[in-house]
Amino acid sequence: MAGKTKKSEASSSSSRNSSRSSNHREESVVVDYGKNKSSCGYCKSSARSSISHGLGTQSITINDYQDLLDRGWRRSGCFLYKPEMEKTCCPAYTIRLKAGDFVPSKEQLRVSRRMQRFLEGTLDCKRPVESVEDPNASTDTCSRTHLGVSSLAVKESSSNNNEEKDGEENIMRFLSDQVGNVVHACSESGEFPDIQFPKASVKKVSQAKRKILGKGSEDLLYSTNIAFQIAATIKRSLPDQKDGNQGRLLRNITDENGPSPKLIAEKLESFLNQLAKTSGLSVRACNGHLNFYSAAKHASAYESSQTVSVSKVSAASSESKGCSLKNSSENTQVKRRRLEIHLKRSSFDSEEYALYRRYQMMVHNDTPDHVTESSYKRFLVDTPLIFVPPTGDGTVPPCGFGSFHQQYVIDGKLVAVGVIDILPRCLSSKYLFWDPDFAFLSPGKYSALQEISWVKENQAHCSTLQYYYLGYYIHSCSKMRYKAAYSPSELLCPLRYQWVPFAIAKPLLDRKPYVVLSDFSTLQDRESLPPHVSEDVMEVQHDDIGKEDTNDFLMYDDEGMMEPEYGSSDNEQHLASVDVEDGDVSNILIGLTGSRVKFKDLKFAFRPSERSYLEFQLRRYMRVVGEGLAERMVYSLE
Repeated sequence: MAGKTKKSEASSSSSRNSSRSSNHREESVVVDYGKNKSSCGYCKSSARSSISHGLGTQSITINDYQDLLDRGWRRSGCFLYKPEMEKTCCPAYTIRLKAGDFVPSKEQLRVSRRMQRFLEGTLDCKRPVESVEDPNASTDTCSRTHLGVSSLAVKESSSNNNEEKDGEENIMRFLSDQVGNVVHACSESGEFPDIQFPKASVKKVSQAKRKILGKGSEDLLYSTNIAFQIAATIKRSLPDQKDGNQGRLLRNITDENGPSPKLIAEKLESFLNQLAKTSGLSVRACNGHLNFYSAAKHASAYESSQTVSVSKVSAASSESKGCSLKNSSENTQVKRRRLEIHLKRSSFDSEEYALYRRYQMMVHNDTPDHVTESSYKRFLVDTPLIFVPPTGDGTVPPCGFGSFHQQYVIDGKLVAVGVIDILPRCLSSKYLFWDPDFAFLSPGKYSALQEISWVKENQAHCSTLQYYYLGYYIHSCSKMRYKAAYSPSELLCPLRYQWVPFAIAKPLLDRKPYVVLSDFSTLQDRESLPPHVSEDVMEVQHDDIGKEDTNDFLMYDDEGMMEPEYGSSDNEQHLASVDVEDGDVSNILIGLTGSRVKFKDLKFAFRPSERSYLEFQLRRYMRVVGEGLAERMVYSLE
């Protein structure tokens, strides 16, 4: 990689996360919130169809959290959650990759090469300036956004015809690249499905064509029909999108007839508004076409004679979006950029928070009142994980185990932050936020490649550290399809908690959202998996679906925020209607008034009705965390 990369391991953290000494008193303390129903952030169902089990945590050891991950749990701040897989509307499977077996795809290699060219200075990215779009113009049939093309200055000249032609081709090539970057950004953010789209091609609009189009087209210079091509590609790739989850996920770019070129063009225009601003040309979405206009309204002078002048790269160009290869004829000095990657303990950082706010508002369209400092801290800073410092004996990596923020800094500017947990067997990726001006570098994909490389490098310091966990994978959610591209990945069986290759799981999930994956892994091991798995075989019956607890919380995907909001519990009311597996709960450690007592030594201190209710809760708790963890962690009643 061009540019020096500095990895600063385990920088200082706040006193809240200060290192705790390793001794027998370190323990995991949890509060059982039970099952919860909420509206689903994936399929956008209006019903409370998302069902999960929640745990609050006061503290948790890295070994206990590792084992919880391997039973399908995840954390959001100090809150742990696990989908009730057989009951929830969108089953979420834990997905992981063995770093040493990773084989990068062509697209992932392209992401690495793009970053390398950017650092070497051979990928030229232009700085947008401030937009002057009329906020009241959004209701017009053709909305207009000014596009930053500071590298393209259209000016009168007496150059010959060949130079004119070269200049026009440079402009069209630049605009085509810029539109392509926007399509890529839409796919990265989940606005478009994660499929292969055709390459954008911007063409010159002739003077004769402008005359045919009539009034309002005098300044029209270039146009592209990429929105029509995208709509056709989506129809071919996702033929069932109108009726399934895809239709709900893509509702912003579909109408009653399916994917709409008009809506797609407007979506592209809105992204161009975010990444580029006024200077020379502007872009307008009109009935499915993206049209480029001369903002200076000098179309006639442009027709008579023109050339393209490619400006030199400024020192500020590293802060911007929209890119093209540098013209080889330029007589400019290449500007190399420096990438630094800093790994620091999880703590509040005002610069990180400012970047997070910008990312949430520009990429996810959050309003300022929803991106508060307190919610940011609860989501991405607070952690219950007990830090384990490095030991130097080959069992702990140099940074230690715990929760970290991995900062990506280019020429001194913070451009991305990855929130991760480093555990005995894995690096667990929790969230990434980045500067929207750098979307053309695919920061999500690039950071994943860096995190996989980190696991490989640190196996020399900790031999058990072998896996990269990508969070949850929902097969029906287009935003999560990219996770399976890190191959060869594995999904966690929701019943037996065995890891199953994604290649085996995919055809099963294509037909049904909930599958006991280990059933078919065993069959294939015996070379008896039929080429077409019948619906009867895949159907798994669950007769214990009754009324659940009605504690509420708002759930977002593991790439978004989860904010628990608990109401009153009606466990007691529904106790008889909920089928909980039998189990010996005698050895579960109960936390009460500062003491730690096994349930078998405490149960007779409760009245019969209280004891029966607590036994029910403990059996349910043991079922979702497993017997080993149930007896190891402290079940707090405080």
